[in-house]
Amino acid sequence: MSLATVDGLDGLTIGHLAAALDMSKSGLYAHFGSKQELQLATVEEAGRIFDAEVVAPGLAAAPGVARLLVLCDSFMDHLERQTFPGGCFFAGAALELAMRPGPVNERVAAFQSSFVELIRASVDAAIAQGELPATEDADVLTLEIHGIILAANTGFVVQRDPHVLDLARRAVRRRLRVERTAAPG
Repeated sequence: MSLATVDGLDGLTIGHLAAALDMSKSGLYAHFGSKQELQLATVEEAGRIFDAEVVAPGLAAAPGVARLLVLCDSFMDHLERQTFPGGCFFAGAALELAMRPGPVNERVAAFQSSFVELIRASVDAAIAQGELPATEDADVLTLEIHGIILAANTGFVVQRDPHVLDLARRAVRRRLRVERTAAPG
């Protein structure tokens, strides 16, 4: 996964991984069978880590604004820990694979869609609970929050400055009209 965030999923080959792990190609080939299977296994494991570090803490928070804040904060924490050296695995993979049809692209796109749907469901809950105005455009707010997350990823990967992540946290809170206190939940 770390190699894929630096070299891209296309750069992740059985030979490249074998060299990085000081293993034989045949041993890795016997485990994965093909480059595509290696890539799919990498996507699945990255998804498991993202779910544990970002999604699960969000789902543990109350639906609505609290969940949005925890999701965003957990994402920023995930970046700040440098779980992967190239930033968010899925942000990089989505751009890399966008024009390459196939099972790997489909799995990355499905993962991205499910995360955006979680943000949208949290926005919908916040509106339904009166935490956000009924006039709030849920589509626009979902795009804005997702955009802040992606901008934080890009900024942090390029600058390696945690201040970018703090700015993103502040931007989310400002957009949600929440004070800069710890996320409720």
